[in-house]
Amino acid sequence: MNDCLFCQIIEEKIPAERIYEDEHVVAFSDINPQAPLHVLVVPRHHIPTLNDLGPDNESLVGHMHVVAAQIAAERGVAQAGYRTLLNCNAQAGQTVFHLHLHLLGGRELGWPPG
Repeated sequence: MNDCLFCQIIEEKIPAERIYEDEHVVAFSDINPQAPLHVLVVPRHHIPTLNDLGPDNESLVGHMHVVAAQIAAERGVAQAGYRTLLNCNAQAGQTVFHLHLHLLGGRELGWPPG
């Protein structure tokens, strides 16, 4: 999608601090971090929301979590703890309508969130 912020980051039309990338996902630092570690793991293929996933996306969503766990370990927050989060639609806080997983860590994360 031409006007999608995350598609433009994936296509390197907009700069971002890339943390990880492979043929399925790109991970980059959030520009408005909510924790010392705040990374977004984004599929290369445009999927607007969690509601738009189908059975053929199961391995992609699993891969997004595996990548998040790997980044958490590399950044030194895995043992203390971290959170992964997928927001779906505006009322849940989704502001960019391209599926993305938040990886948050490096501080105490309260419960319940928000």
